[in-house]
Amino acid sequence: MWLLSNKVTVSESGLLDGFRDCHCHLVPGVDDGVDSLDETIEIIEEWESENVKEVWMTPHIMEDMPNEVEGLTNRFRDVVTSCGDGMTLHLAAEHMMDGLFLQRLEANDVMPIGKDRNKLLVETSYYTPPMYMEDIVSNVKRKGYYAILAHPERYQYMEKSDYRHWKQQDVLLQLNVPSLVGAYGPIVQKKAEWLLKENMYDYCGSDTHSMEQVRMFLASEISKKTVKQVKKISENQEL
Repeated sequence: MWLLSNKVTVSESGLLDGFRDCHCHLVPGVDDGVDSLDETIEIIEEWESENVKEVWMTPHIMEDMPNEVEGLTNRFRDVVTSCGDGMTLHLAAEHMMDGLFLQRLEANDVMPIGKDRNKLLVETSYYTPPMYMEDIVSNVKRKGYYAILAHPERYQYMEKSDYRHWKQQDVLLQLNVPSLVGAYGPIVQKKAEWLLKENMYDYCGSDTHSMEQVRMFLASEISKKTVKQVKKISENQEL
């Protein structure tokens, strides 16, 4: 009987009730996320049925996907027009910390996240840190932004000391919630559980790329204790 169990499915758990998703790839046809507007609408409708409160769409900007602000903004407007006003939708970007990022940061050609537009969602390679990462983070601060490091649990090169270091440098950490249900494998899940236990996460997101991913996530089992921890992050995150 599920009421007596320590685990429930994500859909049954209430985790997404009032959830504020600060990382997903729902702008269609611009990166490795959703391909079509129809699929975007389908996912938004599913999120609405789960009572998700707010979604920040964060398409990639990187050397391999050099999306421009104007183009992303136009595609996002199509989404808003098609989805109605059932859920609050916003646009930002997930910036790879590469050479293109440095150029655009210097030119103030970036897409901040949050109502105050003073934060940047950033990422690195999963396998190696960018050269001069300390300098990049310093430049982000110099430009008046806080860096939010996307899905830190997925970076294979990072150890516990790295996470502590970046927190000391005022870098904010964003959890991919599917990491906690094993979506990226047991090693990533274990790191996510440790970061959650240590209260290192400041933000949380779904990093949704497709409807298939949504279905798998909603059907996954999660502990009731973890649900409470994630909901606390979502409720308290300042966006």
